[in-house]
Amino acid sequence: MSEWTGLLRLSVEDRNGKTVPKRVYFEGALKVMRPIYLSASGQACYYLLNPGGGYLDGDRYRMEITAEKQARLTLTTQSATKVYKTPRNHVLQEAEFHLKEGSYLEYLPDPLIAYEQARFTQKTVVRMDRTSTLFYSDILTPGWSPEDRNFSYEQLRLITEIYVDDELAVFDHIKLEPAHQKMDSLGSMEGYTHLGSILAVRENITEKFVNQLYQEVADSEIDCRIGISRLPMGGFSVRVLANQTQVVERIIERCHHFVCNEWFQTKPSFLRKY
Repeated sequence: MSEWTGLLRLSVEDRNGKTVPKRVYFEGALKVMRPIYLSASGQACYYLLNPGGGYLDGDRYRMEITAEKQARLTLTTQSATKVYKTPRNHVLQEAEFHLKEGSYLEYLPDPLIAYEQARFTQKTVVRMDRTSTLFYSDILTPGWSPEDRNFSYEQLRLITEIYVDDELAVFDHIKLEPAHQKMDSLGSMEGYTHLGSILAVRENITEKFVNQLYQEVADSEIDCRIGISRLPMGGFSVRVLANQTQVVERIIERCHHFVCNEWFQTKPSFLRKY
């Protein structure tokens, strides 16, 4: 057994218009189901599984995902990721994605739920060809605590680096540390409890596209805040603050539907979890 609590290496390739596995390896408490094809497009969908039921003190997870030339891949989880109390050492999750020429990766995990005294660090590195496309999302939610406090976890850190043709294009660092931050203040959670993020990278994203996307989602929900910014090298980022997981999920879903229609003239498949 390696130093990792769970390890996954997955590589997919295009074969006559259908994305198929090239290499699949996993060990420990991280597994992947056989690919599912939810439409006639040939795009492969993989469900990531954690048979342990949650992340515990000192757990270490690593994913290495490669989409070869022209491959199209959806990655999602079977259920929410639950991070429990970490009295001695934080949970670490590392992910490295490689997107080759003309490939497309959409990463749509269920929410991460941080319970009382949880500490979690996620480091994600994406290395992509300029002609590839990425749609990447995260949802952070507080878990139940005996005192019924919204921010009973100790620390959540999400560090994301995206390289386009080996040049750093995006660096994103989310750090929530309730004991040392005023969580209700401007620039923090501003009175909300749930945080959603999208990073999408694609060539030739115009200001008009970003404005159309904002109009698509701006009035879709109440009691939330939505911010959309254009990325300088092509793409956009989205931040969502809300008080319910379902609100964040619906906004990400609307963004996903919009880009699939605009970029590929398709509708995304329903990723049912039951």
